[in-house]
Amino acid sequence: MSVGVFDLFSVGIGPSSSHTVGPMRAAAAFAGGLAAAGVLARVVSVGVDLYGSLAATGRGHGTMTAVLLGLEGREPELVLPEEVRERLGAFAAGEPLLLGGVVPLPFGAGDIALHPRTVLPRHTNGMRFAVLDAAGQVLAQETYFSVGGGFIVREGAVEEAAAELESSKALLPHPFRTAAELLGHCAVVGGNFSDVMLANELASRTQAQVREGLLHIRDVMEECKNSALAREGLLPGGLKVRRRAPAWHERLRAEDPDRDPKFWQEWVNLVALAVNEENASGGRVVTAPTNGAAGIIPAVMFYATHYTDAVRTAAPESLPQVVDAIVVKFLLAAGAVGVLFKEQASISGAEVGCQGEVGSASSMAAAGLAEVMGGTPEQVENAAEIAMEHNLGLTCDPVGGLVQIPCIERNAIAAAKAINAAKMALWGDGDHRVSLDEVIITMAETGRDMSTKYKETALGGLAVNVVEC
Repeated sequence: MSVGVFDLFSVGIGPSSSHTVGPMRAAAAFAGGLAAAGVLARVVSVGVDLYGSLAATGRGHGTMTAVLLGLEGREPELVLPEEVRERLGAFAAGEPLLLGGVVPLPFGAGDIALHPRTVLPRHTNGMRFAVLDAAGQVLAQETYFSVGGGFIVREGAVEEAAAELESSKALLPHPFRTAAELLGHCAVVGGNFSDVMLANELASRTQAQVREGLLHIRDVMEECKNSALAREGLLPGGLKVRRRAPAWHERLRAEDPDRDPKFWQEWVNLVALAVNEENASGGRVVTAPTNGAAGIIPAVMFYATHYTDAVRTAAPESLPQVVDAIVVKFLLAAGAVGVLFKEQASISGAEVGCQGEVGSASSMAAAGLAEVMGGTPEQVENAAEIAMEHNLGLTCDPVGGLVQIPCIERNAIAAAKAINAAKMALWGDGDHRVSLDEVIITMAETGRDMSTKYKETALGGLAVNVVEC
């Protein structure tokens, strides 16, 4: 299907969309296929192989846990962190894997084969599943790739998926792949990025469903932030990274009880840090467009719903409706820019570095903010371009393979960049020398040229220069 706003903003669990959410979806799809083919009851053993980046940083990203849960039929959109902890405890106590939720097998995380130096041709995030019957015959075998943002592709179905993508676009009133095409549609509809995106979403949903779905995404982001604010102590994983969000929140509540605009950056920093601390804890989070960049959109949306003129001048009785309208417009505009990155480049840190995750999220957030602040389509495109241009070359080098250092602080920095990019664009008239399309293409080319050790393999950068203990 064509990429829509609910593909880019989907609910999952931390700490990684490509290393946790994607593998869980792939494993669940494989298990579901066994049931559909009627061979599930004949399975006596299962084998899982992880390749490339999935193998190199899988332990820190919870990939093995995600695979086990997926093989049991759990989906990232529905599974709760409490369920994850419960099943992990059961596995640790020696309980068998329940393939497809029904067939008990003696298989655990330690039985998953890791091949960090082997990269399959399609993508560095490759995984292979196989099941055997009592005679040792292969009943089924599939290879999947986790291509960023929780998206998965099955080997052998790449061309089929591409064809389906193109055919599904024919059902859209305003299909676009480039920013130039998007701007052209804006001129036709006499609206902005969010108007074009909404028109496309209405091809498969009612307006009420779109609104309800986007407000649900906002609510999950809010719950994610609030959950982090209630947690104390250290983040899991062994790096002994201290949770900062609860203490920062208490200080801000004391120093800024009336939301003085001069404290906007401290609040934006807090939201970004809180969301990414929750993600690092394996909590429930919204891919935006990835888990590693999940704090940027909520942080900039916090700015949009607390510090923009529409909010500050709204009458108290109409404020909830004003805020909801801003959220819907913000997420639709941000989603439109996310489509451009997904279609023309990549949102996978293992493929193009963190510029594809934090960079694309910053660009999306800048577009959303510029639009709700009254920007023209040209100014919105300019805001997205500025934000991405100044994230080019960003590497993905997580210390210990954990989504903590530098990921958590990087979200806060990128959120501030997005706000600044939106403000810079609104001070212009929309006419600018470098287009968003040119920057996206440059990002893709930079990612291809980037050394593998800087693309979520924990083989370079901070991952090797920072002592882990």
